[in-house]
Amino acid sequence: MEAPTIGGVRVRKGNGETVRLARGASLTDFAEKINVDPASLVQMLFSLGEMVTATESVNDETLELLGEELNYIVQVVSPEDEDRELLESFDLEFGSDEGDEGDLVIRPPVVTVMGHVDHGKTKLLDALRNANVVDKEAGGITQHIGAYQVMTDVDGDERRITFIDTPGHEAFTAMRARGAQATDIAILVVAADDGVMPQTVEALNHVKAAGVPIVVAVNKIDKPEADPTKVRGQLTEYGLVPEEYGGDTMFVDVSAKAGLHLDKLLEAVVLTADASLDLRANPTQDAQGLVVEAHLDRGRGPVATVLVQRGTLRVGDSIVAGPAHGRVRAMLDEFGHEIEEADPARPALVLGLSAVPGAGQNFLVVDDDRMARQIAEKREARERAAMQAQRRVRRTLEDFMASMEKGESQELNLILKGDVSGSVEALEDSLAKIDVGDEVSLRVIDRGVGAITETNIMLAAASDAIIIGFNVRPQGKATELADKEGVEIRYYSVIYQAIEEIEAALKGMLKPEFEEATLGQAEIREIFRSSKIGNIAGCMVTSGTLRRNAKVRLIRDGAVIVESADLASLRRERDDVTEVREGFECGLVVKGYNDIKIGDVVEAFEMREIPRA
Repeated sequence: MEAPTIGGVRVRKGNGETVRLARGASLTDFAEKINVDPASLVQMLFSLGEMVTATESVNDETLELLGEELNYIVQVVSPEDEDRELLESFDLEFGSDEGDEGDLVIRPPVVTVMGHVDHGKTKLLDALRNANVVDKEAGGITQHIGAYQVMTDVDGDERRITFIDTPGHEAFTAMRARGAQATDIAILVVAADDGVMPQTVEALNHVKAAGVPIVVAVNKIDKPEADPTKVRGQLTEYGLVPEEYGGDTMFVDVSAKAGLHLDKLLEAVVLTADASLDLRANPTQDAQGLVVEAHLDRGRGPVATVLVQRGTLRVGDSIVAGPAHGRVRAMLDEFGHEIEEADPARPALVLGLSAVPGAGQNFLVVDDDRMARQIAEKREARERAAMQAQRRVRRTLEDFMASMEKGESQELNLILKGDVSGSVEALEDSLAKIDVGDEVSLRVIDRGVGAITETNIMLAAASDAIIIGFNVRPQGKATELADKEGVEIRYYSVIYQAIEEIEAALKGMLKPEFEEATLGQAEIREIFRSSKIGNIAGCMVTSGTLRRNAKVRLIRDGAVIVESADLASLRRERDDVTEVREGFECGLVVKGYNDIKIGDVVEAFEMREIPRA
């Protein structure tokens, strides 16, 4: 029987069978599963309006569309299932305790502190940590690793509690989104003088979604205007009923600043853990756990803070953490002391990995370095394929103009970030007043104050939005992520310029003549005073190049202090130079601006003409 024709291509149709494919699979992978020639699938997609090569990673929607055309049910394997299948191929399993009931021992609870901004989360963490450190080590903590243990006495027994120091509920949810249930108990911090605020409710919803028991810390009770009873009443409306009102949530009145009732809070955590959770793990098996955070240290290479969930991690173990692998060269505790082993619920700083793993990725100990490398390489290849499939060209203002010319009805999504809330509100109000008819609409999906973060980039990528930065710049790896995700960021310092360009884009008339190109950045490390020429900045060029004839802007804490200035002087040692490259030191003077500070960032840029199409 002759094969049916689909889109002008003869391909054998299926009978509704299920085909399982990994994220980012290619047409060749699909063709092998259904036993057809990959070229016929390429041709078929071409007839459907998609140009894809046989070996290129294809996104989930395209694979499902192709399956529908060929009468196959395409099932894209989830990242968790992929990882489990990968580990099973090496006779490994993540997430389960080995051995009998008798091998399990009680482990400390793992706690995350959450709540509204300015309600004292960091103060409380510091107070708990310092109260504990005073007895153990004079002079306080020598090294902070993002997770640490404290001791408390409950009914004469010494009990340990592990705290994960996360920057709020975003990180908590990001880790949970990766399938990482790192937290056993959440402490919800609410200020007694402020009560329940929007972020308090947001944090509460995140915790409830994770199904984690909650202990409420009513902070700032030392303030004269504190009203702990009001806080209890407010939280009752959200389903958190205090024990004294007949509920099952423990409320503890504390003061992080005055150090009041911290022992009662720790006791409440232990009692909640004992009552609600069965926290046991096998300390004798090979270690498994999670990466809490990781970074690249200049002197020590990739450094990861890991939380051991089961087993015992020892120096010398072969370890695989996400797409990174290696042998544990050394382990440090939260005081910076070297430790030989880390038992369940113990956080440790691990040195010796080949790369920087992602926060929330799992780690496990394997038999040898060879196996660790093989697993890491397969994970990396899988992640790369998935990323290539996921990445598509995002919308820019120019694309928006082109689609407007075709007469299509469009919606332009924007994310606004500014240096102060007044600027953001003013910009949003002005943009809302732009009216160019019914065919096009503008929607602000997020707004905020401060530097453009990776979270903003991810939201923009997910919703095809353009980010407007008003007097602010990206922080950390946000620029790198924006390039990778294809997200457009536009920077403005004049509100009218932003309104004009957005209005022009909405009208489909945007014809940019110049674009800004960042040349490099330098950090001010030292300041030298000169009676003749003013303050001289001693800088280290951290990326790219600084040029004498380029424009520069001065950035302090993510906000732009000076938008566009010239360099009065650029020197290397005693010589005037035209440019200084990355890794070299230099001295410079910003023309017309003397109020420079150590830690400021000098960013050099130039305006480049864009050839008109």
